Amino acid sequence: MPNFLMVLRGSKFLAPILNQKRLERAIGVVYLPRSERVSHYFGARLADQFDVVIHLDETRGLQPLEITSEWERGGEVPETYPFAV
Repeated sequence: MPNFLMVLRGSKFLAPILNQKRLERAIGVVYLPRSERVSHYFGARLADQFDVVIHLDETRGLQPLEITSEWERGGEVPETYPFAV
């Protein structure tokens, strides 16, 4: 399924299955290959942490609401500068 929504709260079927402890990657971390597993992953139980999970197979970057001439020329510094991640 390319896109789906799973309601975990109150689900007698999904909650027990997804309540097993699994690795979850932290969001917004800098990629450091030497310490990736230790510093960026933690144990989480999906059903305890979230009420609903939405999966989208394909996404795309956001575009600004107001497109300026700076944006069109590529003159704006990316938010992730200097890492360009």
